[in-house]
Amino acid sequence: MEVITEGVNSLNIIDSSSSSIKKNRIQVSNTKKPLFFYVNLAKRYMQQHNEVELSALGMAIATVVTIAEILKNNGLAVEKKITTSTVDMREETGGRPVSKAKIEILLGKSGKFDELMAAAAEEAAIDIEEQS
Repeated sequence: MEVITEGVNSLNIIDSSSSSIKKNRIQVSNTKKPLFFYVNLAKRYMQQHNEVELSALGMAIATVVTIAEILKNNGLAVEKKITTSTVDMREETGGRPVSKAKIEILLGKSGKFDELMAAAAEEAAIDIEEQS
């Protein structure tokens, strides 16, 4: 079993179509995960890539805006770009196309991002010590 795990961990998959897929994009759904899952994921993406793109369709747009506002109000992110558009989708095979609203919000690290994240990590470590 360990050999299989090591083999899977060492796999390097190269896909020629992956250049169009952004590694720092989060496609948000308002039904699948809780709000703060996306907030914490966005923080992690900003640590790794210095910016994150939040994307949503239809009813999930309000969730994306809320995530962006939480990050901005906590001093972690700055707004770089907001794009809105419509996307034609078919609800079922052979059904008529339906236009859905789409939003993409590009957020970058704020000047205080690293400092605030370090302070939060230190506070979490103190909480763990107090519980022990």
